[in-house]
Amino acid sequence: MVLIYNAQTRSLEDREVVRKSDAEWREILTEEEFRIARKKGTEPAFTGRYHDFHATGLYRCVCCGTDLFSSDAKFDSETGWPSFSSPVDAHNIRTETDRSLGMIRTEVLCARCGAHLGHVFDDGPPPAGKRYCMNSASLKFFPL
Repeated sequence: MVLIYNAQTRSLEDREVVRKSDAEWREILTEEEFRIARKKGTEPAFTGRYHDFHATGLYRCVCCGTDLFSSDAKFDSETGWPSFSSPVDAHNIRTETDRSLGMIRTEVLCARCGAHLGHVFDDGPPPAGKRYCMNSASLKFFPL
């Protein structure tokens, strides 16, 4: 079990951790979603469906549906990826050190299913100064 924040009810709920085999993930995700969310890939800058998207709503994990980011926290970072100043709640994400590609970065993952979402950087807007730089393929938008 993992404690997850539900943005609709504004409450913390115990939820089952989602575990699936690669074969099971491939049945429910597109090839691009699988490559990015399950195999830690990335989409090219300015190509994702949400990089220049401005509707009001919630961005959920494409794999398990966990609420991740609100459109209220979205901002134009001019990087080519959807960027957010904060998650809907710290319970819904987890971070790990990523030493791939000869860099040290902070990877952002879904707390419920472990999907790779993107990375967080310390160059975002005040007050927190964070930029959660996410892959559109790891997210699914739900209008409010």
